[in-house]
Amino acid sequence: MSNSLEMTTPHEDNRLDDMVQGVLGTALDRPEGPLKVSGTATYAHEWKLDGMAHGVLVLSSRPAGRVTSIDRASVEALPGVLRVLTDDRFLKRTAQGMEGEAPPQGIDEIGHTGQPLALIVAETFEAARDAAIQLDLKIEEASADLDPETAPSEEEERDAQGDLDGAMTAAAHSVDVTYTTPGHNSAAMEPHASIASWDGDALTLRGSYQMLKFNKAELADALGIDAENVRVLSPYVGGGFGSKLGIATEAIAAAIAAQELGRPVAVAMTRPQVFDLALRRTETRQRIRLAADADGRLDGIGHEAWISNTRDGGFSEPVTQATPFIYRGDHRLTAMTKAFVNLPPAGSVRAPGESVGHTVLENAMDELAHEIGMDPVELRRRNIPERDPMQDIPFSSHKLREALDHGAEAFGWSDRKAEPGARREGEWLIGMGMATAVRVHMLLESEARVRLAPDGAVTVETDMTDIGTGTYAILTQIAAEMLGRPAAAVTTILGDTDLPPSSGSGGSFGAASSGTSVYLACMALRRELARRMGCDEGELTLKDGDAIAANRKVSLADLLGGDTLEERGHCEGSATSEKARQATFGAYFAEVAVNAVTGEPRVRRMQGTFAAGRILNPKTARSQCLGGMTWGIGMALTEELMHDPRTGAIVNGNLAEYHLPVHLDVPQIDVHLLEERDPWASPMQVKGIGELGICGAAASITNAIFNATGVRVRDYPATLDRIFPHL
Repeated sequence: MSNSLEMTTPHEDNRLDDMVQGVLGTALDRPEGPLKVSGTATYAHEWKLDGMAHGVLVLSSRPAGRVTSIDRASVEALPGVLRVLTDDRFLKRTAQGMEGEAPPQGIDEIGHTGQPLALIVAETFEAARDAAIQLDLKIEEASADLDPETAPSEEEERDAQGDLDGAMTAAAHSVDVTYTTPGHNSAAMEPHASIASWDGDALTLRGSYQMLKFNKAELADALGIDAENVRVLSPYVGGGFGSKLGIATEAIAAAIAAQELGRPVAVAMTRPQVFDLALRRTETRQRIRLAADADGRLDGIGHEAWISNTRDGGFSEPVTQATPFIYRGDHRLTAMTKAFVNLPPAGSVRAPGESVGHTVLENAMDELAHEIGMDPVELRRRNIPERDPMQDIPFSSHKLREALDHGAEAFGWSDRKAEPGARREGEWLIGMGMATAVRVHMLLESEARVRLAPDGAVTVETDMTDIGTGTYAILTQIAAEMLGRPAAAVTTILGDTDLPPSSGSGGSFGAASSGTSVYLACMALRRELARRMGCDEGELTLKDGDAIAANRKVSLADLLGGDTLEERGHCEGSATSEKARQATFGAYFAEVAVNAVTGEPRVRRMQGTFAAGRILNPKTARSQCLGGMTWGIGMALTEELMHDPRTGAIVNGNLAEYHLPVHLDVPQIDVHLLEERDPWASPMQVKGIGELGICGAAASITNAIFNATGVRVRDYPATLDRIFPHL
């Protein structure tokens, strides 16, 4: 049996169910947790290298035009300043780690406010920052397109089935509504930061990145060097949410400066620079059309979306990604139009597509339920399709009905009053809302190496990253379970491109993809141990450092006889997307109080039920769902990128004015994880969960606001000024 595997058929023979160590599926604490809470985990900008200089980026204050002059001499004469650098390569970056390269503009050609134009390098950060403020750039302005509604645009996709217009005309019940969502920022705790150092022709970059094998190639391409001469280290990443998928300006600038100066250079974006440079989620305008018969069964679904990006930004937010398969209906339309603007570039932000697209669809479903006079849960139950409606293929597994039923019971949905405004406590109007959750599943190529030492110690090595999702924990658990060792006997090493290349973290594919590579390596080790025991692998039991077969028990140490065993696992990805629709599902329920005097909304409680295949670690999985639902509260009530209409500049590019939900905004959140196995998803029957927790969460809150007040907020976020005038 090969150490490589591509999914082409369902993997029904799941050996993990036969393992007996009892580590996998438990709420194991993060192995790196003590380092993080004690402040001894070294993040990208915390390395101390001899002779290290510091760089600060200088950004454009204009949305379009060209630079006519830069006063380098005056700034380079300032105390501590080493160099003023400009280089076309600053802009040669990819918008997304896997999406292909966006062609760079010349450094003197400005495409948006906040575009990097120069790097000031000095002996200290303070000197570099002071010089960056003083750098005089002369810019010849040009006309700019700053409003996505009036900017040049083109339709990028249109997929139709049947006759939606006819279905809307014939429908017993229908809705035709338009919602808008604003731009969002990832706002990761750790700003983008890199330290570059050279040893001859070899570059080492200590950076904060999610997908190292791609980042290594991107960095080499941007610099015009061989990828074999690049090493990227990223053992700890303080949040990414998509913003660190592709290599960014600060890494390229640090590498160029370090090479030119012959010493290490550190460059970290300031928080406002993160807002300008780290890829925003596009704003959207979405039109939803739903046509239903008298019994609430959908006959037609239309979902048209308008988004934006820069002219050379290749990424398009896949807003309609889940609409083709989430509900039944013979007549369907999805379409996407992209406007080309001189705004900061757009890219992936947690759960691109469903996070905003499915949210709006779930608002429209709530509107349809109210139009029909049907319970919103029942409307959704009634419209769960038996097969993918667009592709006419089966679902690999489908737990939406169970999630709806379980969530409704756990939340106490039966206590909801259908009439908006019917429940009041003093000056607070109380409402309940719900929404479904859905996220596509992907399995990508990933490799890992597992080593079993003579004393039974296990080492897992892969360039996979942990962006706060629990990768160190789950890869440790997989190896420990399969090799019959306690978790303490396993060391997992991540975040180094000298290690086997992984899928990286993103798109909810990391756990299944990198986990599969560890699984395959461990299976190869098990086969060798079985050979030494004189049995087939399926007859071998490994537990607590012993190998057991045919009533014979041998310690691993004796079985190894002083040998070190090493195997490499290679997950080649999946070729099954045309055979079975693979997705994760769930349901949200929320109770919201709205002040009848001020219009202020407050989430009082929230419950989520999710199914994502085998749960490797319920603690880290629950944490991912908690984070997603918290972000859903922010999407619903507070988060909104605001641009100056004159320049396109982000005017709330800091965490004081870009309002994230804080403790008082977030109630007790209840998360339930359903038991599920999906043989199509991966050999471990695992699916991703990191993004599922946000996909529709905001809709449960705004639907609850409607139930509380009768006010339908169709322009996110639902701030009190959008509620109060209609009370």
